[in-house]
Amino acid sequence: MTTCDIGKPHLRRLRDIWRSAGWPCHDVLEAELVAAGLLERMRDAEGRETVRVSDAGVQAIAASVQAHRGARDAHEQLVAQVATAMQRAGRLTWQRLSLRAQVAGAWVMSQPDVFSIRQTTVEAYAEPVVHEIKVRRADLLSDLRQPAKGAAYLATACQCWYVLKAGIGGPEDIPEAFGVLIADAGRLDVARVAPHRPMTVAFATWMALARANADVADLHAQSWLCADETPGPSAD
Repeated sequence: MTTCDIGKPHLRRLRDIWRSAGWPCHDVLEAELVAAGLLERMRDAEGRETVRVSDAGVQAIAASVQAHRGARDAHEQLVAQVATAMQRAGRLTWQRLSLRAQVAGAWVMSQPDVFSIRQTTVEAYAEPVVHEIKVRRADLLSDLRQPAKGAAYLATACQCWYVLKAGIGGPEDIPEAFGVLIADAGRLDVARVAPHRPMTVAFATWMALARANADVADLHAQSWLCADETPGPSAD
């Protein structure tokens, strides 16, 4: 095992030992960290053994924090880009709104990255849309292994989209119930159009919207549209 091979469990253990007094667990995980030079065994004057994070281990912790921060920043930037695109299309947007959805007879919680509705006073024309943003393939695959999560998105919106950073996946990875947008060089390119199903906003969703604040739109980037009282295609 080399420092390039360490995974999340090893990094968690390094951080735990960094915060602790260094008492060893004497398990395989620790042995691998010692062998990789990320931990060092120490003995005190009474012969008691402890472990401490080596300089290489500190560098591994710092590198993992930086990588996580970079992925988080990229994710937040793409969330903001999608929200702005929806606002420019005349929609109200919420980011990471907590919604209750009924899936297979049970209530589950979902938190889409961007939830939007049309600016209209006619409930039937609200057309709720969900956008889920992924900038790392590992996160995308983790999401797809949780079918109930996708089902909750579908239960709260008439259209659902996955927005993928270029290079981490494509339409072949995503169930056909979802549309696919590819984010590349500041653009959002449609790789597959999301199926549209007629849907009115559920009362539980209206309550969530009432408790939350809609995103503040960029008035310079968007010309506010008067409420269009005629139905039309979703502005996505």
